[in-house]
Amino acid sequence: MENLSNLLPYIQIILSILLIAVILLQQSDSGLGGAFGGDDFQGEHTKRGSEKVLFRITIILGILFIISTFLALII
Repeated sequence: MENLSNLLPYIQIILSILLIAVILLQQSDSGLGGAFGGDDFQGEHTKRGSEKVLFRITIILGILFIISTFLALII
């Protein structure tokens, strides 16, 4: 158990860096007009290919980060 408590901060750092990288790699379709209330919506958009993979990896990394945070609180 002590090995896990020593290793957990490094796991959280790695997960956070990966999560930031995957979020930054995702494509953003909203332009500057969306930030000021403009709507450039052009219809329904479905995720395909690499966009779908990045979306799922983001969800998985987020869940793993939350689990590691709760483990750090328990330990």
